[in-house]
Amino acid sequence: MPRLRKPRPTDAELTILRILWEKGPCTVRQVYEELARDRTLGYTTALKLLQVMTEKGLTTREQIGPQQHVYRARAGEADTQKQLLTDLLHRAFGGSMSQLVMQALATKKASHDELQTIRRLLKEHTSGSEEQNHE
Repeated sequence: MPRLRKPRPTDAELTILRILWEKGPCTVRQVYEELARDRTLGYTTALKLLQVMTEKGLTTREQIGPQQHVYRARAGEADTQKQLLTDLLHRAFGGSMSQLVMQALATKKASHDELQTIRRLLKEHTSGSEEQNHE
């Protein structure tokens, strides 16, 4: 049986997902108000985006009143990031993790704290791999 691919969110949908991850379940009005802070956007546009996202399986919708719904992100932020990164890794870098990391580091200068975190993660990952090889 073929594995079903999770829908890939568009940039606008990802913006809405970030709102839902940060704020939790929201009504259309709440999402609209957050979106309208940074851009000119109509309420009906926010509503349509959430409806499409629900059809695609990116969000769920629950009725809480006669004409009011609450939307939730179907997948967590980390799961969505993993899905998008895996897709990018295979489509743009032919599955090469080193090429992806080198390009990321060449594209934007990492802060001192970020570099320390990367070094720590590499050390943890390397020591975990060495322990597995010795078993």
